[in-house]
Amino acid sequence: MKYLITGAAGFIGMYVAKSLLEQGHEVIGLDNLNDYYIPALKDYRLSQLTPYKNFRFMKLDLADRENMASLFATEKFQRVIHLAAQAGVRYSIENPFTYVDSNLIGMMTILEGCRHNQVEHLIYASSSSVYGMNDKVPFSETDMVDNPVSLYAATKKSNELMAHSYAKLYGIPTTGLRFFTVYGPAGRPDMAPWLFTEAILHGQPIKVFNHGKMQRDFTYIDDIVEGVLRIQNVTPNEEIPYNLFNIGNNQPIELSRFIRAIETACGCEAEKIYLDMQPGDVVRTYADTSRLEKIVGYKPAMEIEEGINRFVRWYKEFNFRN
Repeated sequence: MKYLITGAAGFIGMYVAKSLLEQGHEVIGLDNLNDYYIPALKDYRLSQLTPYKNFRFMKLDLADRENMASLFATEKFQRVIHLAAQAGVRYSIENPFTYVDSNLIGMMTILEGCRHNQVEHLIYASSSSVYGMNDKVPFSETDMVDNPVSLYAATKKSNELMAHSYAKLYGIPTTGLRFFTVYGPAGRPDMAPWLFTEAILHGQPIKVFNHGKMQRDFTYIDDIVEGVLRIQNVTPNEEIPYNLFNIGNNQPIELSRFIRAIETACGCEAEKIYLDMQPGDVVRTYADTSRLEKIVGYKPAMEIEEGINRFVRWYKEFNFRN
């Protein structure tokens, strides 16, 4: 099949693209290569894809309506996996218009491209952040999600509503994936695994927000990719061809256990600075994955200690070369 993968130089995008390429599919990877974080990491990810003869890369901004429309019309993709977005809850507080351009206008150009070019299935990234401060746990796809605590979360919920409207109006099969705290080798440098590992290995203190009373449903990248690959073959066939799935580990981890796992992998103890909760953060994420298990037949399973150990090994190698 012929795929468009947006965010191909991103964390999840690189791994999904690589898996599809290894299966023999044709993949066009799109990314605007912005400077939200170190370019060397994006270059590294692309270097994992460029050796494949069935891969082509395009540097293009999702908000570029004319060129996005031309890309869809020229390439006639069969499936689109839309993983590009401006990430980061805290960054959205200081740079709101960046999120509007990337996450809202960008989603619109994708939907319009699918609408006018008979794309058979659009899979797009949502986020566990849409659940906000929900007290009910674990978080289920049927929960109300009308109380976002960050602009980032609001844009992701908006993406789900936009996809639903296009599924209803035009019959475009769409599936949204609510990812829960994805981590692993080549992960983002603004996320806790990278920040804590870097600080510990350099003898610097780490910031522990909410005094360590946080829980996250950490989900290893291989589990995310397996979920995406399985879900993209489950085309919604209801009257409104619209689906939503949580992809999480279904096992929230206390921040203290997470830090211990990094300390063990690094071989040294962290100096900790305990701080209050940050604006836009949530105390706990916890995925109900029963729908994923029932419909797709899959449940993520990586234990945090093994996943963190793999990340730290990769981090040491990457930083040695960079």
